[in-house]
Amino acid sequence: MVPPPPLQLCFTPQLPVLLLFLFLLLILSPSQNVAGVGINYGTLGNNLPSPKKVAQLLQSTIIDKVKIYDTNPEILEAFANTGIDLIVAVENYHVSNISTDTASADEWLSTRVLPFLPATSVVAIVVGNEYLTADGNQMMKMNPKALVQAMQNMHAALLARGLERKIKVTTPHSMAVLASSFPPSASTFAPDITPTMTSILAFLADTGAPFLVNAYPYFAYRDNPSSVNLEYALLGGSAGVGINASSSGSGGGLYAVHDPKGYVYTNMLDAQIDAVRTAINGLGFGNRSIKITVSESGWPSKGDSAATPENAKTYNTRLIERAQSNKGTPMRPKENIEVFVFALFNENKKEGGVSERNFGIFNGDGSKVYQVDLSCQFCSDDEMTFEKISSGVSRGPSVWCVAKPHADEKVLQSVLDFCCGPGGVDCREIDRSGGCFEPEKLHAHASYAMNAYYQMHGRNYWNCDFKGTGLVTFSDPSYGTCRYSQQ
Repeated sequence: MVPPPPLQLCFTPQLPVLLLFLFLLLILSPSQNVAGVGINYGTLGNNLPSPKKVAQLLQSTIIDKVKIYDTNPEILEAFANTGIDLIVAVENYHVSNISTDTASADEWLSTRVLPFLPATSVVAIVVGNEYLTADGNQMMKMNPKALVQAMQNMHAALLARGLERKIKVTTPHSMAVLASSFPPSASTFAPDITPTMTSILAFLADTGAPFLVNAYPYFAYRDNPSSVNLEYALLGGSAGVGINASSSGSGGGLYAVHDPKGYVYTNMLDAQIDAVRTAINGLGFGNRSIKITVSESGWPSKGDSAATPENAKTYNTRLIERAQSNKGTPMRPKENIEVFVFALFNENKKEGGVSERNFGIFNGDGSKVYQVDLSCQFCSDDEMTFEKISSGVSRGPSVWCVAKPHADEKVLQSVLDFCCGPGGVDCREIDRSGGCFEPEKLHAHASYAMNAYYQMHGRNYWNCDFKGTGLVTFSDPSYGTCRYSQQ
């Protein structure tokens, strides 16, 4: 659908000054971002691109959230002023120290995170990673109570600095925290961790933080290929397929998993998410607002018979589409599930089998392992690559302002109206006869107008906010005959 032509607003001396002020406040003030696609950025490799190049690349993709596994200062600095949200981590071996008192948590926060705020948008701190089910639990003498106390201390440190609303505290879990995951409606947490999980859920409910789960249908298929249908594990399709032993179907052998309580599943990931939901409800938190986020999910391209580039491409393409669909699960069809793809890179120094080192969409040299569309379609006419960044094509002497990929379209329309009206932008280039009319998309037209306004007013960061829909980028968004102005 072609957006309506820019609204030319005319303000006369008779128009109350207050009305104009309120209009500008509406357009230029920060707001909540629309959920996009996240990705996990691991660094256990000796051949990876620099964080600066990674940040530049991701600015021209649909990725708007990045989760890392530490507080690498080079990464935190590289993502400053990119408009991409970061989730940082307290490593498992630091949890015990953080749990001792709030002062220890505050010291960690002061040295690891605060120096990079607010330029770098840190939105969450994860305390540990799969801490309750980590392989080294016995050897490292991890104390489940320490995890809860560390989370509480970190939140207290954020609260003391007035950052508790911007930065949430949570912890990622593996599916091993469940005693069983099938059928989804009968799932429970493992008995030995139920007291700890009850405390964690109470903390998340009180602070408004999400429950993070690392969910991998790949492992379920790899360990049980005779009983798990491959297409079901690969997120199925419109026809819907399922687990052979617990499914029903009609002509053509297409299956869907039927839960005893009437829920129908066409892919394993939704079933895993609902299994976690059932376990949360079973501990008495069904009436509390605890969102579930898939903090890791992916498929390797090498390592065993199921780990192929074709399967990895299929799974991650469907996973990204699912993340963007704003759809829920059979149990909660209206509750959008945020997803973080695992992973950005193959990591050649990661421990474990071959598959563990080959979950990446990109190779260490920056080339794609397989083709998955991550392009921000309104920013340019083709997808940015590491090769283009390395050759200097993507970075010029200026910076630009564009619309975020998942910005709310109602807000963008208001931004477009403002820029092309009282904002004073010459919008003839996005008229039907202009060089930037194509593509006929609101995001594209708004990006052009936002950049023109940003360049006119001195390229101050607040001139590229536009109610949270603007993004400052070092990648020239010009394409074809459409040229974005710069200073």
